[in-house]
Amino acid sequence: MIRFDHSHVMLTSHQYVVTKKSTVKKALAEIICDALEIHSTLEEETFYPALRQLGMGGSALEKSIPQHLEMRNMIAKIRQADPATPRYDQLVSELMRDVMHHVADEETILLPEAERMLGKTRLNELGVQMSKRRMQLLGPKAGKVAMNTFVGFSSSTTAVVLSAVSALLVGRFLTKKLM
Repeated sequence: MIRFDHSHVMLTSHQYVVTKKSTVKKALAEIICDALEIHSTLEEETFYPALRQLGMGGSALEKSIPQHLEMRNMIAKIRQADPATPRYDQLVSELMRDVMHHVADEETILLPEAERMLGKTRLNELGVQMSKRRMQLLGPKAGKVAMNTFVGFSSSTTAVVLSAVSALLVGRFLTKKLM
């Protein structure tokens, strides 16, 4: 799930082009910001405590919380900026540079260590916890996320993204019904 979030943010950032309309840039930046806020919350509430409990993560884990704080500060600046200005593009670029460094640490240090030390069963349990919490966090933003996806992505990409989200939601619904 953490890797999926990383891929989602990176894919969205690749759609962000400074020559696009400001409404499209704002929609894409909002998708990135919402995804990062939810992702950071999931890590801080569930994943990082599980690592700490077993004495895992070391310096990579210790710098993750300050990195999340810096990203949240950058997100606040982006949300206050005018998407029609070069400053907006600079802020989004700076955020993505920070995200890439953070992702590199997680993908090369934290995730491999968690996979080795936690085991498949515990990782699955954490994934379930994080999925439930994600739905709680996403719920109030669902309309905004859908609209930003529609505005920010091309029609073919939007269709793929919405199909994937629909399949995910149907799968969750069916899973609940079967339990």
